[in-house]
Amino acid sequence: MGATQAQPLLENRLDIHDRKQFELKLEYQPSGDDPDSEYYLDAFIFLPSSLNMTQDTWPRDDFYADLHNYVRLKTPTLSFDELLRSELSPLAQLEQRVALGLLGPESEVVYDAKMLSCIFRGGLRRFAKGMHERCTSLAAGKEGPGSSHPAEQELDQLAETSVQSVKDVLRRYRAAVRALIDKYPLDEKTRVSMRLVDEYLSLTVEQFFRKTVVQMDQMPRTGIYAELRKELMSMVIDEEDYRRENQLRSIISPTGDNEEYTHRIGLLKKFCMNILFLKVQRSSGRRNWEEAIFALAAGLAMAFATGVAFLAQSRVPQVSLNFAVILVVGYMFKDRIKEGARRILSLYMSRFLPDRTTRIVDPVTREDVGVCQEKVDYAGAVKVPEEIVRMRRTDDFIAVGLGEVSESVIRYQKKIVLDSEMLPRLGDGFVTGVTDIIRLNVDRMLRDMDDPESALEYVDLEDFTVGKVKAAKSYQVDLAFRFTVDDGDHRSSKFQLVRLVLDRNGIKRMLRFDAPRPVVPV
Repeated sequence: MGATQAQPLLENRLDIHDRKQFELKLEYQPSGDDPDSEYYLDAFIFLPSSLNMTQDTWPRDDFYADLHNYVRLKTPTLSFDELLRSELSPLAQLEQRVALGLLGPESEVVYDAKMLSCIFRGGLRRFAKGMHERCTSLAAGKEGPGSSHPAEQELDQLAETSVQSVKDVLRRYRAAVRALIDKYPLDEKTRVSMRLVDEYLSLTVEQFFRKTVVQMDQMPRTGIYAELRKELMSMVIDEEDYRRENQLRSIISPTGDNEEYTHRIGLLKKFCMNILFLKVQRSSGRRNWEEAIFALAAGLAMAFATGVAFLAQSRVPQVSLNFAVILVVGYMFKDRIKEGARRILSLYMSRFLPDRTTRIVDPVTREDVGVCQEKVDYAGAVKVPEEIVRMRRTDDFIAVGLGEVSESVIRYQKKIVLDSEMLPRLGDGFVTGVTDIIRLNVDRMLRDMDDPESALEYVDLEDFTVGKVKAAKSYQVDLAFRFTVDDGDHRSSKFQLVRLVLDRNGIKRMLRFDAPRPVVPV
């Protein structure tokens, strides 16, 4: 089940997940040349001082509570043709179990069905994206009009071959499932799982075909475009009828709230994609070191207090006011030495120790496939790279305000080391990649914001009447990233900057900035 082309070692996508969450999606693709592939993420959050986001108001524990992380294997990339014809396709694996009578463990049958749904969804996503790009290009006038134009023919051919392939995948899967159920006494759980996968395949077709028709809204209502819409929607209706005939409740209602439909498709997606998710086991190695540091600080303080006591015994009578005063003063210094040493040693060690360490485990083989280390620094401990400073200076306000307008800076560091030998391999020997999804909840940033809307007085220039106009209040938070990969002979870094525009209700929009150009000496 392998990709036939080299994949980038590290890809990233920055986007808004919802009104309260910003999402960073990282895709790690080890080359397989080096047993250990290392990936580094440096994220810098620049917060206006008016938001009152400091180490005291957003401490480490709260920061990690707002940071949600999901790690899973990358979905194998197969075209519809490969899905139908390749011997390594999970669809072919299911059909071989029927033809050869080799059922094997029922968990493997369910695994093949779920993997088919994941690959199938990826193919439909690429189909929808390709249709959208071609329609956008034609609508923008980049391609000449006319039903015989090559671009329109290409669009028609893409839709025709994809629809036929989708029909073939559904037909063959349903035939294989019926044959398995008829031939083998499968457990009830296995039969239900196969039926749920079938429902998810049907809903996935409906989701992406309907999305494609919606994206074609700017295209003409006649000719090839009308035929494409009819063909795609005909498939959607057929799948809806199929689910209705099989008494499945995942049917969109034009008049209802579709709560059950939304709930069911969400559960089905989680059920089918859970085979890709890796298990994470977190630990706090830093805490163990801190306990050792605190013990060392206590020992230093005790040594001082003991020395003072010995000195006092040799100089003054033990039963005297002077002896008691010396012991009390020595205890006072001992307490301050202990706290000071703890603070100094803790600050020093925090420069080198991660806040938490996470083992990434394959839930099937129980083998460690990687390890992740995370760390958060605040204000004075943060050194911003010059490349990021240059990127932010493209904004005049930032360029003038750097060093003059106060802001809080938080740095989040993440290091992932993947063991390519422990990762599953695709059919042609390519190492399976890992997808790392990070979502940051911005709700804590909104607490000290003003009301999102206010009114401005406005004077009409014709009759000088006074009125009011709406004034929106927003705040801007910059997020800068440095992505670094170290895999064998491959080592590279790239930078990216985005700006979140927020109000008290959450994220309004996201602005992107170009990476800095290299400085050419004169």
